[in-house]
Amino acid sequence: MAQLIVRKLDPDLVARLRVRAASHNCSMEAEHREILRAALVPDQPKPSLFAWLAAMPAAVTDNDLVVQRGLARDVML
Repeated sequence: MAQLIVRKLDPDLVARLRVRAASHNCSMEAEHREILRAALVPDQPKPSLFAWLAAMPAAVTDNDLVVQRGLARDVML
């Protein structure tokens, strides 16, 4: 595997990389690799809105939408 050395980095940038790596529970080197991979590897095609909605689980059933009769109460005017 190739190695990459980056010189003259701003100390604030290094500190941000350290914090980001810690938040992902990995080393700074692993976080650096992930950032490069995300920036340079082409994105996978995203599903269409229809496919995304079709994959969502049903939140209600048809029985949840049945109108309940006889639950109304008299209104006093």
